[in-house]
Amino acid sequence: MKLYVLCVGREDLIYKRYIMRLHEYQAKDLFKKFGIPVPDGKLVKSTDDAEAAIKILSGPPWVVKAQVHAGGRGKGGGVIFTRSHEEVYNAVNSLLSKPIVTKQTGKEGKKVYQVLIEQGIEIEKELYLAMIIDKASARPVMIFSRSGGMNIEEVSEKSPELVLKEYIDPAVGWSPYHGRNLANRLASLPAPDTIKEIMSVMANLYRLFTNLDCSLAEINPLGITKEGKVLAVDAKINIDDNALFRQKEMLELDDKREKDHLEIKAGKYNLNYIRMTGNIGIMVNGAGLAMATMDLIKTAGAEPANFLDVGGSASEEMIEKGLEIILEDKNVKAILINIFGGILRCDVLARGVLAAVRKRDIKVPLIVRLEGTNVEEGRKILENSDLEFFVAGDMVEAADLVKKQVV
Repeated sequence: MKLYVLCVGREDLIYKRYIMRLHEYQAKDLFKKFGIPVPDGKLVKSTDDAEAAIKILSGPPWVVKAQVHAGGRGKGGGVIFTRSHEEVYNAVNSLLSKPIVTKQTGKEGKKVYQVLIEQGIEIEKELYLAMIIDKASARPVMIFSRSGGMNIEEVSEKSPELVLKEYIDPAVGWSPYHGRNLANRLASLPAPDTIKEIMSVMANLYRLFTNLDCSLAEINPLGITKEGKVLAVDAKINIDDNALFRQKEMLELDDKREKDHLEIKAGKYNLNYIRMTGNIGIMVNGAGLAMATMDLIKTAGAEPANFLDVGGSASEEMIEKGLEIILEDKNVKAILINIFGGILRCDVLARGVLAAVRKRDIKVPLIVRLEGTNVEEGRKILENSDLEFFVAGDMVEAADLVKKQVV
């Protein structure tokens, strides 16, 4: 095995935020608790469950929705409109029998374990409504658009005038004038009672967003029926992982089946790991440094296999476990460890790397970049081992070394 050492570079300290996603049915259960109206629906896990559900739900029509953590379900065949009991059974059976593939799932798709059956609602108008945190202003912002049912990023790019925003001072909170500012800017105003319902949904969505420590609370579309009633036709909620210590009930809603087993394993060791589809494993300390390292790999003509941030206070055990997790990905052809020694000293990293190498028969090239606190001691630890080294003088040379591993 060859060990390459990259001796230059810098660290960008960028705070990375992690989220916990909820399924649509879970989000809608929470919506109901906060006074946001949703269509009647039942969660089913088999065709037998479906038979009982459609006896309770009014219809036809009925809408059958795959419950997976992935956007674009409609385009991926995960949302099926049905008009008979037989069509409902067939839709449930189809969704449960094969993975659903969308732009967010990759080619392998995601297995569907459960399906939401809802009463069909005749929608006359579709709106978009969401709460997020605006990082530039450090405030919550409500986003509202008359172009519901569409990808809001595409709407923002092609028709930015259709995307309305209302910034909220968290010290003051939501006020009715926020809702009026948004609703009254619609091109064609709904009936007064409908506007009141829209404003009520807005206020309740803000209350849900703040009470549950959400990073996103989205309704797309927010439907208006012919009778002027307002319903959350679809629902998406993401919870800020950093707030889960005070959101125990939300933590219980976390569906582990939706997560990669390596991500779950990394979480046990407080490692921030996200699996990707490339062939170069990455270990860094700092999210900004991770982004720069991924850019380096792509510049070299390769693709990153993962995002792995061990953090500033990683121990030898965390380094060792991080390498083990990277190597469990069979797509990895080489590993680039890019560390700037600040809180995480270079000698600690070096000992962790050697410990992992001695425990495992690592057959892929390992490229290490060390700089910062105790860098000389760290390099000596590696150099005095029985591993062979090649030193890269700069980032360009490091990119060339990465490139050689995938040619």
